[in-house]
Amino acid sequence: MSCEITNGFIEYFSCQIGTTVPALKLLLTIFAGYPLALIHRKYVYGKEANLQHLYFIFTGFALGYWNYGNEMFHNVLATFFTFCVLSVLQGTATSVAITFVFNLTYLLIGYIYSSTDGYDINWTLPQCILVLRLIAISFDLYDGKQPEETLSAENKKVALKELPSILELYGHSLFPTSFLVGPQFSMRRYLDFVEGKFSKDGAAPDSTNAAVKRFCIGAFYLSIFHVLGYFVSDEYLLSEEFASLGFFRRMLVMGVWGRFTLYKYISCWLLTEGACMLFGMSHNGTDETTGEIKWNGVENIKLAVFENTTEFNHYIQSFNVNTNHWVAQYIYKRLKFLNNRHVSQLAALLFLAVWHGFHSGYYVCFFFEFIVIYMERDIKSIVGKNETLSSIFYSEQAKIPLQIALRLYTFVFMGWCLIPFGLLQFGRYWRGFSNCSWVGAILFCLWPVAWSPLLRMALKKLNGAGRRSDSKTEAQTQ
Repeated sequence: MSCEITNGFIEYFSCQIGTTVPALKLLLTIFAGYPLALIHRKYVYGKEANLQHLYFIFTGFALGYWNYGNEMFHNVLATFFTFCVLSVLQGTATSVAITFVFNLTYLLIGYIYSSTDGYDINWTLPQCILVLRLIAISFDLYDGKQPEETLSAENKKVALKELPSILELYGHSLFPTSFLVGPQFSMRRYLDFVEGKFSKDGAAPDSTNAAVKRFCIGAFYLSIFHVLGYFVSDEYLLSEEFASLGFFRRMLVMGVWGRFTLYKYISCWLLTEGACMLFGMSHNGTDETTGEIKWNGVENIKLAVFENTTEFNHYIQSFNVNTNHWVAQYIYKRLKFLNNRHVSQLAALLFLAVWHGFHSGYYVCFFFEFIVIYMERDIKSIVGKNETLSSIFYSEQAKIPLQIALRLYTFVFMGWCLIPFGLLQFGRYWRGFSNCSWVGAILFCLWPVAWSPLLRMALKKLNGAGRRSDSKTEAQTQ
């Protein structure tokens, strides 16, 4: 297809760089956060609160309207309905239930009417971010009405004693550097920012250097993502060419494809985080050692942990941090009354899958997350209870080889777990699994029914043989 400039600059440029118009608009919107932050720092920061709310509402809605047109009014309607519910019911359990059900149902109906066979960049993208924000506010307002001694330390930080005004609610919902792809942050953080609690003497915080560094890292990851796309695209993973590669080479390519898939999200989060830093929203106190301000308050990707994973739990700790924290705080921990960690975790993962949409790939992906974490916990339990294995795994001689093996394991099999998430449709990810020789299914799905029982049986026989050998040696000595 030829790229004609007569079709419009955005269409022409997106054709030139090999992307879609919605994706390019999204990227330009993320970049727009930086000049908007500079304008806010110079002309709006420290001014009357309602003026700041209006600035965020106007700029955020304008960016959203440029991307999605009149469909941005879905965002407006959902926020207004939530405000009405909370105004009438004032932080009760009923208000939490209605807010939760309405906003999630509204989003799911949106998926039904607007989703396609692939990954969609449409009005449901900011809507899914909004759903978490509005549900969190209803929970925070509910917590604010509870006796303080009954709340966890985390809930105390974000609890709301009073219902935010409608301008506060819209300002938080449409904050221009976070309403499209995140990061998530609490209403309490937003209000503290507007009230100037993150600055000294009313001046805009000195966050420019931190923002520039984050922007450069984001641009670096975006360039890596773009380059990798020429070698390990989704279509390549499904191709006969990939399927004909040798087993170990396919495993390596699968791992690289997994990184390619994740870098799409990581680059966007790094760029939006840099813009949040420039606004001053990401202020997170002062480092006790250096005395410098920490700007990781809305950090959504912990790069040092992510790039050095040795277990899948490290991915959970480092990737999409704010959403994972949201799910832990408002879903997982709220199910504590079930007294079953596995059931709570499964419910949290099911919520995440539903929140993403109806594509079966989401549900398969989060199923693998559940079963992988189960396997790793089981292995840790087996090793911890066996003195021989513990002495081997935790010895100095095994430290470096084990680190290499575990990093290779997480690198390769994260690619496997992402196949359904990246390919979405059953036929596509089924072919992807087949092209990768079903290694993940063999390892993870058979673990609880085959590999774990066999390993425990082998260790039991080994321990029994060892005890008999010790007894025989002792008898001979006597």
